[in-house]
Amino acid sequence: MNAIISASELADALRSERPPVLLDVRWQLSTAAPSGQPFDGRAEYASGHIPGAVFVDLDRELASAPGPRGRHPLPDLDVFGAAMRRAGVSAGTPVVAYDGGIGWAAARAWWLLRWTGHPDVRVLDGGLPAWYGPLETEAPAPAAGDFVPKPAEGAVLDADGAAALARSGVLLDARAGERYRGEVEPIDRVGGHIPGALSAPTSDNVDADGRFRPAAELRARFGELGATRDVPVGVYCGSGVSAAHEVLALEVAGVPAALYVGSWSEWSSDPERPVAVGPEPR
Repeated sequence: MNAIISASELADALRSERPPVLLDVRWQLSTAAPSGQPFDGRAEYASGHIPGAVFVDLDRELASAPGPRGRHPLPDLDVFGAAMRRAGVSAGTPVVAYDGGIGWAAARAWWLLRWTGHPDVRVLDGGLPAWYGPLETEAPAPAAGDFVPKPAEGAVLDADGAAALARSGVLLDARAGERYRGEVEPIDRVGGHIPGALSAPTSDNVDADGRFRPAAELRARFGELGATRDVPVGVYCGSGVSAAHEVLALEVAGVPAALYVGSWSEWSSDPERPVAVGPEPR
């Protein structure tokens, strides 16, 4: 099953006898919106969303509180499961997640649902800006779902696992190149990258409209980095959000990948962990 869905395909699916549950996961990495006011995903949702969509709070329901495990560590599974059931998610119900267009937050929801056993989850390609249908402001009250998260083994990396994979397989760094090289670091204690990791900015997964590049192009892109189905592949970013987008891009390309959820925010918090700088992996 394709992990992404176009706006036209979503419109058809919503008219079908088995419409998907819609998750609105609008979120922004910066704490400030272009207006200078703090970004408020729930307010954005209230101002207009795809009919039937339920708002999901990334910081509170798709992650637990920041701490030693990073800025967006794995959520408490009871909290995550309750949020999904509140949204109407059941084990046998298709799900589509969307966000404001960049795709990171929707990919985080996609990854968490897939990791915890949901078989039918997709991301709206291009997010809300790609949607050409009507919007509504009233929040729906869907019937409670029955989804119970059951995490899969092997899809999550910790710091030691990421370090090992950088030596034995392919570990991709999904942040911007200047952060990988250590030229700038606006958030974390120190700049640079995990020794052995390869720079693969998430921005290169999409075209100018924010839609995923064709599967063949993504396959070629990742293949040039050595990331193929024949080797173990892992991804990290700053805090495990944009890296989920890279895992999604790899899925579109047909390459399974694990996610280092703690990512650089966890790795760099420990001064004992090695840090590489510059354009070379080591």
